[in-house]
Amino acid sequence: MTQPDPESAGARPAPERSVSRQGLALFAAVAVLVGAVLVLAVGTLAHDRAMTGLRGRAAASAALHAAVLRSELDKQRALPLVLADDADLETALATRDPRRLEALSRKLEQLGAQTRAAVIYVVAADGFTAAASNWRQPTSFLGSNYGFRPYFAEALRSGYAEQFALGTVSRKPGLYLARRVDGPGGPLGVVVVKLEFDAVETAWRAIGEPAFVVDQQGLVLITSEPRWRFHARTPLAPAARQALRTQGQYGEATFDPLPLRARRGDTVARTDAAQADRQIETRLADVAPGWTLHLLTPAAPADQAADAARWITALVWTLLSAALLWLWVRRRRIQLAALRDRETRLELERRVEARTRELTQANQALSHEADERQRTETRLRSLQADLVQANKLASLGQIAAGVAHEINQPVAAIRANADNGLLLIARGKPEAAGENLSAIAAMTERIGRITDELRAFSRKADGRVEPTLVTEVVDGSVLLTASRSRRQQARLTRRGETPGLSVLGERVRLEQVLVNLLQNAFEAVEDRADGAVTLTVRENAETIEIAVADNGPGLAPEVERALFTPFLTTKPRGLGLGLVIARDIAAGFGGELTVASTPGAGATFTLTLRKAVP
Repeated sequence: MTQPDPESAGARPAPERSVSRQGLALFAAVAVLVGAVLVLAVGTLAHDRAMTGLRGRAAASAALHAAVLRSELDKQRALPLVLADDADLETALATRDPRRLEALSRKLEQLGAQTRAAVIYVVAADGFTAAASNWRQPTSFLGSNYGFRPYFAEALRSGYAEQFALGTVSRKPGLYLARRVDGPGGPLGVVVVKLEFDAVETAWRAIGEPAFVVDQQGLVLITSEPRWRFHARTPLAPAARQALRTQGQYGEATFDPLPLRARRGDTVARTDAAQADRQIETRLADVAPGWTLHLLTPAAPADQAADAARWITALVWTLLSAALLWLWVRRRRIQLAALRDRETRLELERRVEARTRELTQANQALSHEADERQRTETRLRSLQADLVQANKLASLGQIAAGVAHEINQPVAAIRANADNGLLLIARGKPEAAGENLSAIAAMTERIGRITDELRAFSRKADGRVEPTLVTEVVDGSVLLTASRSRRQQARLTRRGETPGLSVLGERVRLEQVLVNLLQNAFEAVEDRADGAVTLTVRENAETIEIAVADNGPGLAPEVERALFTPFLTTKPRGLGLGLVIARDIAAGFGGELTVASTPGAGATFTLTLRKAVP
């Protein structure tokens, strides 16, 4: 075999190093390009989502602003309509009697205080004010001529008019609601209610976002920014400005455009701020006839969310790119080292090594397959053992929960009877105390029966179902819950029991079901002074129903839907297993447990069992 040329062997890695540098440069270029695209895409997505959220909140806030405005308008619009049909007002205008007019002014004064209207006044057909709610004030409208006001002429002509203007006396802006007063001989005058929006603007200002209402001409009438009043949303033509000045209803207003510059979509920039902050402009049309509500919401949170997303994406991509670069360089060095090693071997050694490698790989594959099969069998046995252990733990959990629920009730009754027995002995009533001790003995016997049944169940359940007297089951359940009934001062009523009536079941488990239902009913009425629980037995053709009803608060719909879900409870100390166990017991006897509830009117649990045929 010929040996490789050392010089050629040492010179060959140089091109590989050159290729490695080219690959590194290519990797860096691709990483920067992909990172830039990824940062831009994530930033755009985050910005769009944030803007969507801001627009949704802005729409809700605009609806809230509109609701405040509509509430104020709706509250006042009915006032001139009612006053126009007032008999005292018609008589005062028709007679122009000073005493009637003074009485009318007093009436308007009281009505204005009650409705919080800025001023209410009555203008006669000649244009002079005959009565006003501010008749006692220095700014009284009495005797003033308002015949020049457009709302006066429009109301006389069409019966109703609205006009937003500055007050000639108060110089305060407001909405004038005018309604014509008709008499037998024709129009007698006009009743006017002036509505000022100071409270509305204060409420808007408290929300913290600039809001304003514009009319059909785009003129700002109501605003949370007082300096924007009577500005135009869009620049007005000189002729339109001159016409507004000629009308005189807006005082000395110059009708300058609002300091808002339109940007992309529904965003604008405020030019009166230190920085031209971008705002989302939400518009809500027809908040009143011809009025449009505008709400400005800062868009800065969306920009901040986009910037944060871009920075996070750039950082994550940089770290990921660095990790990928390190892995690539490491792999490349390993490849170059292996290449150099392979080129320095003799051809014969490579053939022998290749053959040896083939044999070794075949042997390793066989060994690996054997080891893998052994590990698989070991894992299978482990999983089978884990499955058996999990099944055992699940059974033990259900049994432990059942024992705790079944034995806790008789033990509580034993404690109550023991306390009563001690009290009766202290009072010198041994006969009555003896009865309590007998009851304790019976309940301990019942506990023994429960534990015996539990041991039998743990060995093998026999599913015994036999005729059981309903009266005995009800008596035992009422006895077990008597202390709870007395402690919560709840009245228990029993109805419909028939002697000799039997069902297919087992007495202890049926008592467990009824005790659980009675306890739940007593707990439901514990906060009511007139708490009442009713136990009703109804006999049907093939079944018997035992219903436990209370007059408590009832169950919420979501609680009622998930009532029989294990471990779901509304009680602070409850396990959430009582009703689940009760339903399983009823199903085991071929019956069912259902519930019907009306919030605020109590709940009714109905236990349906098969009737025992004599």
